[in-house]
Amino acid sequence: MTEKVPHKALVVVTDGIGARFFRNTGNALHIALSAEGDFKPSNLLDDGPSGARPVEQSQQATDEATFAKQLAKELYRRAHSGDFAAFVLIADPQTLGQMRPLLHKEVQERMTAEIGKTLTNASVADIQKALKTLSL
Repeated sequence: MTEKVPHKALVVVTDGIGARFFRNTGNALHIALSAEGDFKPSNLLDDGPSGARPVEQSQQATDEATFAKQLAKELYRRAHSGDFAAFVLIADPQTLGQMRPLLHKEVQERMTAEIGKTLTNASVADIQKALKTLSL
């Protein structure tokens, strides 16, 4: 059985407007997250989402799609530079759906688990609790 949250795994907690990065300083059985910073959207109007924007889509939805694309690029940059061998993606269901097709193969191969929940503003203890359910 593959460890879902191995030692040094990157844990990314995101929604459509921001992301928090954590590192598991514990192990798969005793998860201990250490904060590694935030990732915020930038130049949303200049960058734009991946693909064409439907006419009926709100500006907020477009911004969230653009951020999902930016985060996918950041994860690729980090994976390609050797920053992580394993990672877990925790995102609200909409963001998770937007990100899946945008993740580079190099990133997809390192993803050990995903959780479809909104935990961006949750405490570290609550995020660790959600991760522990992966091991059950």
